[in-house]
Order: sequence, then structure tokens, then C-alpha cells
Amino acid sequence: MGDLNMESTLSMGRSKHLQDALTALLSLPSKENESRGLVFTPKEIYQQPDTWRNTFHKLSQKHSKILKFLEQSGIRPGSPNPPTVLLVGAGTSDYIGRSLSRLLSQQWRCEVMAVPSTELITNMEEFILPDKEYLWISFSRSGDSSEGVAVLEQALDRYPHQIRHLIVTCNQTGIMVQRFAQNPSVMCILLDDVVNDRGLAMTSSFSNLVITGQYLAYIWSPEEYESLLDALTGMGQLLLSTAADLTAQLANTQVDKVCFLGTGALQAVAEESALKVLELNAGKIHTIAQSPLGLRHGPLSFIDATTLIVAYLSGDEHRKQYEIDLLEELHRKQLGSAMLVVVPFDDCRLTSLTPNVLVLQSPDSFPDGCRPPIDVIVGQLLGLFFAVKNGIHPDSPSSNGAISRVVSHVKIYSCTTRAKT
Repeated sequence: MGDLNMESTLSMGRSKHLQDALTALLSLPSKENESRGLVFTPKEIYQQPDTWRNTFHKLSQKHSKILKFLEQSGIRPGSPNPPTVLLVGAGTSDYIGRSLSRLLSQQWRCEVMAVPSTELITNMEEFILPDKEYLWISFSRSGDSSEGVAVLEQALDRYPHQIRHLIVTCNQTGIMVQRFAQNPSVMCILLDDVVNDRGLAMTSSFSNLVITGQYLAYIWSPEEYESLLDALTGMGQLLLSTAADLTAQLANTQVDKVCFLGTGALQAVAEESALKVLELNAGKIHTIAQSPLGLRHGPLSFIDATTLIVAYLSGDEHRKQYEIDLLEELHRKQLGSAMLVVVPFDDCRLTSLTPNVLVLQSPDSFPDGCRPPIDVIVGQLLGLFFAVKNGIHPDSPSSNGAISRVVSHVKIYSCTTRAKT
């Protein structure tokens, strides 16, 4: 049933001029989309480049307010004693932080760490040093997750004078906004409701939350970031159509596993991509994410004849040498069923390795640290088209109730037995 659905979708895409596999899904009759669980996820993937510009404008209107809050938190050019910045979130929201940590550290010239809220809730005191100031940036689509809300509540209670909080969310009615927005040490950045994804998996919410983090990184030079965003939007619009058909075709082959590879911020993209394929397919497709250098140290044993290898290659030639060496080794050892490579610009070394190359047409010297909103589209599309092939409803793939759109049922235990700082 799933294979037939995929074949009909691809055929529809080929039969209509200029229509790719993603827009073919969007063009299905509404009743069919409802019956197949395709009401939200395809649209939320497709809308991303258009929403990025809206997010930028929304942030630009709040620029002075954001800048004032950051300066009050100790984030200012040349600060001799800036705070330590923790990027807080769970699951996809944690990968948002991982994709941003190095960019923020470079631009703000301070220590920035991505720490999952799922770890902070049990080990908070291990991350807070006495007499040290902190800025926490919490990313959350819903603002309702149990751990995210609890960790903010406990941090405000236990460290009221050491930690300031910036909350970035897509849900104005979420608990984080309703409960904490009036606290003087808290600022909330609320994105448009259109990016508060209704599908189970975060797609446009992920990329727009990342866009927000990138804007924060360039808070002292927003015009520089606007130029980067223009490039991102152009690359995203191009990639959506070219990647849709290729990912749909690869998803329709005999693949049981996917290995995602990336370096630096692109490793966070690999991790988010692995999660997208896993959760959109209710665990039927096994995934792994690694750096190209890290793969050899044990995880290489994951790859077999049913594994699709997806590599997000750096635009930095030094990094890319290591990445291509690994791809050449995989090709030489005949590991994997197929290889898909995402690269900022053409590279002749890839010709002998795979026909499946997606070229982003990136401007020269475009930073890897700003690429996550673009590259992640490939992982999102693979997750979507694997689900279509497997007959799974992407909007609500977990028929046994194993996972839900919002993790809000976690029992939170009091930390009263620990001494307050």
C-alpha cells in the first residue's frame, strides 16, 4: 500500500509540468491528505523559506528591546566578564542549540554551551558555578514541555540573581510565556503562529527557531545577517524542488537504515535529520548521526547494504578534505546502498562517488554555521517520503502512542533536598 502511494505520488509529480514530489503531495485532494496524515507536515516543510523572512522582520521590530536585554545580561562588545550562555531545549530544541552554539560563541566572544533541559532538570547544580553569571536561552516550539517548564521554574527559584532567561517559542499560549514573561529577569521572543507546527515533528519551527538564534548572534550587525538571510532564502527555495524529487526517489528504494554525517554545526543538522527520519517513521527506519571523523571509531559498523549515507559537506576546504576522504573510504569498501551528498558548490571529486549530489549554489565563503536551516530540509524530506512509502501518517506517525507532539507528562520531582545557592 505504501509503495503504491509513493509511486502514484512520483507519477503525479512527473506528469505535471514543473511539479515536484513535494508539491504533488500538497496538490492532493484534501480528503486524501486527511486520510493519509499529510495535512500539516508537507506544508510546514514547504513554507520554510517564506517564513524565514517574516521571522527576520519580526525580530527587527524588537531589535532595540532584544539588544537592551542582552546588554543588561552582560552580552556586549568587548565585555571583560561576559556571562556563560546555556542553550536549553529537549529533543529537536536541543539540536537547535547545538547548531547555534559555535556561531554564538564566535560572534559574542563568550562561552556558549548547548545543554539539554532533560539533563539540567536532574543535574542543574553541576552547570552553575558560584559567583558566575549566566544567560539561558530556552528554545521551545510549544513552551509546554514538562522538563522545559520545570527547569525554568527551578532555575528562577534556586538562582534568581545568577541567571537571566531568554525564552524563544512559537506558542503565545504556552506555559513558558504565560508563567514567566512578567519576571524581570526573563524576556520572551514569540514567533508567528504559522511556524507553531501542527504536525508531530518540528520542521518549520526548527528552522525558524534557528533563524532567531542566528539573528541573536548577529545582533550588533543585523544588516550583515540580513544579507546572509537573503542567501539562505534563495538557496532554500532552490533546494526544495531539487531535493524533493531526489529524496522521494531514494526513499522508494530498499533502505532500512540512514547514516547522516556532518561537521560542526552540520553535525547538529545530521542529528536533527536522524531524529526526523526516526520519528516520522515510528522507528521503522533506523538512523545514526556522526561526524565524518567520528564514524570510523565504532559507528561504522552500523552501515550495511541497506543503509543510505547522507553527508552534509562543509564549505571549508580544510574540513571538506576529511569529509571526502571518509566518503571515498565508504565507496572503496562498498559500504551502504546509496550515497546522497549536500554540498555548497560543485566539487569534481564527488563525480566518481555518487550521482546523488545536491548543490546549494551557495555564495563564496558562506559560513557553515549559518547553513542548518537549509541543509535540514533534506533530512525533513527524507523523513516525509520514507513515511509515505511505509504507509505511515507523517502528521501523527506513532500509532501506539509512544511519542506525542508535546512531552508534557513527565513527573517532576522537588529539589528541596538540595541546598539553594
